[in-house]
Amino acid sequence: MSYHELDMEHYLRKGQFDLFRNFAYPYVGMTVNLDITYLMKCIKEKGLSFYLTFLYAAAGSANAIPEFRHRLHEDRIIEYDHCIPSYTLALENESYCYCTADDRLPFPDYLTDAKLKQEEAKRAQTITDGGNEDQLFFFSSIPWTSYTAIIQPVPMPADSNPRITWGKYFESEGCLKIPVSVLANHALMDGYHISKFFTGLQNRCDQADWLTQDF
Repeated sequence: MSYHELDMEHYLRKGQFDLFRNFAYPYVGMTVNLDITYLMKCIKEKGLSFYLTFLYAAAGSANAIPEFRHRLHEDRIIEYDHCIPSYTLALENESYCYCTADDRLPFPDYLTDAKLKQEEAKRAQTITDGGNEDQLFFFSSIPWTSYTAIIQPVPMPADSNPRITWGKYFESEGCLKIPVSVLANHALMDGYHISKFFTGLQNRCDQADWLTQDF
């Protein structure tokens, strides 16, 4: 996976980077209820997996924002060309393992590849991502509960991988909504960039033209 170093002398957020990168808890996050009414209609019509479909939309939305692809490397920042979604996959014994997906593929090919990767992950049942964890987005889901806030475990020292989580969808004012949370390192992004992610993901849910490709 290729990446390049940012020019820190001309980095526009240099002040924020210097301020937050040494915090004991440098993370910033928010939870937003997104409207998935149209997306769910398309999913049901095609008999698709909600989890894999929403993961595809969320990973694409995150990759579309450069700040989500930024990672800390000591006193500098690198930017990946693309980051890989790593997500929790539920197992029959009520635990979970980690699995990756490739959102660069066209949606029908992505689904086929994702299902193969899930079978491999279930056999391995590992909770280590392996390879270069720097290039990953960390995804998880709590489909049993619709929440308004969430607290996530983070390592020490702090890492810089964005964490994206969603809960159980629910009906509200004639619409179907889902709580989605983002937790990110404040040295690399602000609420503005997280808001751009939510706007992009909402647009993908509203339009969903990527989902109507022939299978």
